[in-house]
Amino acid sequence: MQLLQKLVSFATCAYLVFLLLLPFVNSTQEQLKTTGTSTKNENIKDKLSPKLLFEITLHGFLLWASMGFLMPVGILAIRMSHREACGRRLKILFYVHSISQQMLSVLLSTAGAVMSIKNFNNSFDNHHQRIGVGLYGMVWLQAITGLLRPRRGSKGRSLWFFVHWITGTAVSLLGIISIYTGLQAYHQKTSRSIHLWTIVFTTEVSFIIFFYLFQDKWVYIQKQGVILGDEPVRPSHQVISPGEKKKESATESY
Repeated sequence: MQLLQKLVSFATCAYLVFLLLLPFVNSTQEQLKTTGTSTKNENIKDKLSPKLLFEITLHGFLLWASMGFLMPVGILAIRMSHREACGRRLKILFYVHSISQQMLSVLLSTAGAVMSIKNFNNSFDNHHQRIGVGLYGMVWLQAITGLLRPRRGSKGRSLWFFVHWITGTAVSLLGIISIYTGLQAYHQKTSRSIHLWTIVFTTEVSFIIFFYLFQDKWVYIQKQGVILGDEPVRPSHQVISPGEKKKESATESY
């Protein structure tokens, strides 16, 4: 199980690095668009009412708050709880994980999905809408598995942990992809530049990945070069002569 988790974690990190480079490629492709496409986007922009433009912006904000902020906060909280020995801090981190992921994130993503169904043209002819359907189902599946958490030490605990962990990882990856594709869809719908928002979100994702990987090694880094206890460390392979043993015993008698 630990080996599988390490392999999936490595694959996840590699995939996230790929996602970090993808927006810059999209930004370059965006600058290479023809004048005819720009004119077409301007015509689409003119047709958008202020109300629809506000609803599109609000939908994007709800998705970012759910997948781009609350979901990572919940992941980092439960990650930090693995090395906490204090019962009070452990409970606080667990409640932060539960409230941010299983309550607030689900509510905001549901609100965004309702807005999309009610106000937008859901023809499912782009990647953002297709990913959004799968993401919404995974969000609820991950939340339901969290509510059905068995007691620690029970037979189904290991299987539950794996399912809850793998669905949480899938939701995180799909959430990041959905935000990037949502930015592209926003640009195509409004013809507004998304270069700044792409850089801001990429910076945020980079910081989250760095903190996720760094905080797990922080205690290990602090212990480097530190000798536990007050006694000097003596190599286990060192041979002590009988004379030295007599000197040590005489010293201890005083």
